[in-house]
Parts: sequence; structure tokens; C-alpha cells
Amino acid sequence: METYNLIVRFFQNGGPFMYPIAIVLAVGLAIAVERWLVLSTARASNRKAFDSIMSALKSREYKSVLSAGKDSRVPMYRIVAAGIARFLNNNRRDEIESAMEEGVMEALPRLEKRTQYLATLANVATLLGLLGTIVGLIAAFTAVATAAPAEKASMLSSSISVAMNTTAFGLISAIPLLLLHAMLQTKTIELVDSFEMAGVKVLNTLADASQLRAKTRAEDS
Repeated sequence: METYNLIVRFFQNGGPFMYPIAIVLAVGLAIAVERWLVLSTARASNRKAFDSIMSALKSREYKSVLSAGKDSRVPMYRIVAAGIARFLNNNRRDEIESAMEEGVMEALPRLEKRTQYLATLANVATLLGLLGTIVGLIAAFTAVATAAPAEKASMLSSSISVAMNTTAFGLISAIPLLLLHAMLQTKTIELVDSFEMAGVKVLNTLADASQLRAKTRAEDS
């Protein structure tokens, strides 16, 4: 209870700039939670899709992968389906790889969506804290100028203490937002790396299938 009262007094003594900083923090946390859930769900769904794709490729069920790529919103299906479509028309490895890389580029904006806002909101929180401190100091020195000499020192120290609360709150808000931004970027990079790893495995599987198909044709002829 004492900690709660201390936080309330800290917030109330900070002045009007504490409220916009609190709004920035709330918006940033909401974005971070939403992005974390989206990326975590995408990671699980892509892993499941990759296992299903590899099983289908080993069985040469290419049409099922193409169908899944058209109907599913899971990036892994769409990326591999683009490569399969190119594979069925042309066996050149570089063209298949190019098609899958294009799929990764299409999926990337959806994965990075709103993540960059966290860094911006962290900077805004810091700047609002500094602005609140400056405005508070201006008001403090203006009030001290008309105060009695005996009261000036105590008024000035009290006013400066209140004004510094906004800077402290701005930093308290900015630091976790920057950390969350870094964590979400790391999760996004891990997802992109998983796409690239999956692409290599798919290419190798298709290359093996192409070689087997060519060998079979040679034996038949």
C-alpha cells in the first residue's frame, strides 16, 4: 500500500506532462503485447506449416502445397508455394530461389508492422519528460522571482524536485519500450532466418526430386 501511495504521489507531483507520457507508455505497451502475440503465433504456425510441407514434398504432393499457398495466410505456405510453382514450370535453382525470396519480402512488412513505433514512442516519452521539466523550471523561477527572500530557497528546491519527476517518468517509460523494441526485432529476425533455412531445405528437396526424375527419364529412354 505504501508503494502504491508513493507511486501516486510521484505521478501527481509531476504536473500535467505526466499524463501524455502515461498515454505514450500505454500505447507502446499495447503495441508490444499485440506484436508479441502475432510473432509468437506466426512462429508456431510456420513451424507446423514447414513440417507439413516437407512431408508433402517428400511424397511429391506438390499440388497440395500449391493449394495451401493459395488458401492459407501462413507465410511459410505462401513462400514455398511460390517456389513450387516456379519449380513445376522451370527446374532452374536460381529462379526457384528468387521466387521464394520474393515471398519472404512480401511477408516481411506484415511481420515488422508497428514494431518501429516502439522506438519512436520511446523517444517521444523522453522528449515529453524533458519538455515537462523545462516548463516546470520556467514556472518555478517565475514564482521564485516574486517570492520573499526567506522562501526562495525552499520554493526553488521544491519546484525543481517536482519538475524533475517528468524527466524521470519519461525515462521510466522509454527504457522498457526500447527493450521491447529490441526483443521484437530479434523475434522478427529469427522468423526471417527460419524462412531462409526452410527455403534452403525446400530447394535441396526439390533438387533431389529433379535429379531422381531426370534419372528415371534416362532409364526409361
